[in-house]
Amino acid sequence: MSLIYGVKSVLHSIRVKLYPNYFPEAKGTYLARTSSEAILSVEEVCAAMRDRGDFTGNYHEIIENIKRYNDEVAYQLCDGFAVSNGYYTIYPNIGGIFKTPKDPPDPQTNPLSFRFRELKALRELAGHINVQVEGIADVDGGIDEFICNDGYSTSINKCFMPLGGFTVRGSKIKIEGDDPACGLFMVDVENPSNALRIRIITQNEPATIRGTIPDTDAIGYCRIEVRIQYSGSGSNSLKSPRIITSPFILERA
Repeated sequence: MSLIYGVKSVLHSIRVKLYPNYFPEAKGTYLARTSSEAILSVEEVCAAMRDRGDFTGNYHEIIENIKRYNDEVAYQLCDGFAVSNGYYTIYPNIGGIFKTPKDPPDPQTNPLSFRFRELKALRELAGHINVQVEGIADVDGGIDEFICNDGYSTSINKCFMPLGGFTVRGSKIKIEGDDPACGLFMVDVENPSNALRIRIITQNEPATIRGTIPDTDAIGYCRIEVRIQYSGSGSNSLKSPRIITSPFILERA
């Protein structure tokens, strides 16, 4: 039985791996990242609810009802309403700045996005989650952060915004190599064969990559991937590209 249903004696559990922290001021320390291997669909959540015995109704009917509810939530959000389910609130957000009160909104400089705000009930659950450290991740170089900047606010390791600016921070991530496979990519979590190359790069260094996300609606959730021949040792390049993948998943804003 879940803590959500009021049973305090049972802990939830989250698995994490440790990644070297490559920031200069934190040498020799590690960052914990959750081992998020998949995103659960409505069908999978409903199947888990059924299998744990908390729901005894019709499985297919509840899936259909939840999808209808989600469609209605999206409709109300598009009409400017914030929607709360008791655990988190979703609300529309306009980015960028306006120079004068008469400036019309510009989709490029004032992008509309939807934000997530956790509520007290969800925050309180964090105190009942058991975190299991699975050791140091097996990486040669790594991605620590993806910073999304819409011109008004920033988020870290949460989302990407089409046509928005971004910063990737890590170690040994410089895009370098003659192999045409080298580059920075957004890899679709639900379909890894769908990898979108990020072509606008304004800064390319071993610890920092900056650029602009392509204009795309083909990817909803992704991991960031650098495919490089950079070895970190002067002019010596790797014979074939190696792949460094972000331990976190980003959602389209």
